[in-house]
Amino acid sequence: MANINNSPITQVQQHAVPTHSNLQPQLLTRLFLDLRGKRFEVDRETIMNLPESVLLCLFPNGLVLSRQSVALSDGGADEEDEEVYGVDFDPECFQYVLNFFRTASETFYGTSTNPGLLSAQQHLLDASADFGPTSSQNPLLSKQAIIVLREELEYFSIPPNDGSTLTDQNGIANDKLLDIKRRSGDYLIDKRNIFTALQRNVNKENNVAEQHLIDMLCMSGFDREDEWGYRALEPSRCCISSIALVLLKTGIHHYPNNEQPTDIDYGQMATAQKLLLFWRKPARKCWWDGMDVELSATETEKAATVKLWARRVWTLELSLV
Repeated sequence: MANINNSPITQVQQHAVPTHSNLQPQLLTRLFLDLRGKRFEVDRETIMNLPESVLLCLFPNGLVLSRQSVALSDGGADEEDEEVYGVDFDPECFQYVLNFFRTASETFYGTSTNPGLLSAQQHLLDASADFGPTSSQNPLLSKQAIIVLREELEYFSIPPNDGSTLTDQNGIANDKLLDIKRRSGDYLIDKRNIFTALQRNVNKENNVAEQHLIDMLCMSGFDREDEWGYRALEPSRCCISSIALVLLKTGIHHYPNNEQPTDIDYGQMATAQKLLLFWRKPARKCWWDGMDVELSATETEKAATVKLWARRVWTLELSLV
């Protein structure tokens, strides 16, 4: 009978092979993003504080903040390679969002040299509120709230039926039709007022819900004459992307030079708390807007009247940083 220790079935290697089955993927501390050719280095906390609707545009297939290859490495010092994520998103819009969120965070939480608003309202967190939940259960007392309003506008130009603006058998527009589309985009990009199109739809359809939306936003931080914070045409598309960011009016009053303790307008706070329904739960509204517009003449083309249809999609959400 063969020696059992020499059996290939029972032989055991003298040196155990290390196993990685229990290792967890290492979390990335920062991300390197390439937005249409412009590089950004963003830390993980900043990414996680961004609005849900913006994250969805940046990472439509989901965001992975860990790397399995790092967890399976032997811990060498040179193995944290720069992994760049290519993102099809307007880099100037992304910079606008980053700047606004950074400024809002520094104003609220303070810096190494300047105390923030949070320190001035700390006594509100320690006391019980006069209505509703206690102060410790109200995130608007301990976090900076930002209203995020985005618009995706896709437009369609119907030119005069004079036979000059045509498409070929493959549906490719000729130069005159392309010119009409470009001029239509230039016309719309200059319409920067946020609420003009929605108010026009309210007046046309007598939509009470839309009027209530405008009123609520204007009570919470917007003004009826506000313009989009960032607005731009998407490359090679008849589409305009816009975004506006404002600080939520919570009713918390900070007095100059701390002349008196910070206090709360509870009526305004109650209105602000309604916006918490949109925290991490973006709401969307879509409507069509049609109008006849006069396109100005250029050096090569004369003025033209076109029917301009726009499909507008609004996304509203609240971010807490």
